[in-house]
Amino acid sequence: MNESEWSIQEIGRIAGTTSRTLRHYDDIGLLAPSRIGHNGYRYYDETALVRLQRILLLRGLGLGLPQIAQVLEREASEVPALESHLAWLRQEQERLKRQVASVENTIAALRGGERLMAENMFDGFDHAQYKDEVEQRWGKKAYADSDRWWRSMSADEKAAWQQRVSDLGRDWIAAAESGIAPESDQAQALAKRHVEWLTGIPGTPAAAPGGDVKGYVIGLGEMYVADPRFGANYATSRGGTAGAEFVRDALRVYAEESL
Repeated sequence: MNESEWSIQEIGRIAGTTSRTLRHYDDIGLLAPSRIGHNGYRYYDETALVRLQRILLLRGLGLGLPQIAQVLEREASEVPALESHLAWLRQEQERLKRQVASVENTIAALRGGERLMAENMFDGFDHAQYKDEVEQRWGKKAYADSDRWWRSMSADEKAAWQQRVSDLGRDWIAAAESGIAPESDQAQALAKRHVEWLTGIPGTPAAAPGGDVKGYVIGLGEMYVADPRFGANYATSRGGTAGAEFVRDALRVYAEESL
């Protein structure tokens, strides 16, 4: 093995994935090893590492493996594709900085008994950042409907909506940390609340008449685990994706039994 290639175990450790996952990527034609040694071990060179980085970045956006394969085939040139993703990451970083500052200001105002400035409370919460992603997944009408609904709300209505989301996330985390089963009555009551919340958002498949609510809810649960942007909303003290996995499992049980 030369200095410009790494074993499957090394890549798994460095990339935070597993040898089993890398072998699966090879089996489905997503990421082949650069060579296989006489001992049967898989080795990866720099080109394979760049491809793996792109795969993990796209997984972070919640794309499934078939979608990722299509993207990689369509965007064969690595540098422009990575530059585009880097621009998105920097935009996301800036948005998160604005959200942190917004929440810090709200906390300071509440502690100091000061009047809240509604116009300053939602800096960084602009849903338009997901425009391209929503249109890619669910179509332009889905984004247009949700955008119209959001912009029609007053500052108080937006605050109430954000509070509802916050309360739901808090209750999910508490349930996950309590050790109850996803199929328990308490977890299923939360799943019911979650679905009711989703069906109240215009533009989502859950709100569309005749839409595939069951498939949407199950798919969204999987995305909570795959996409750290959403999974962070359900992070427990144990860390990792345990909280998001609990939400996913509870939603799947509810969808299978009630949708």
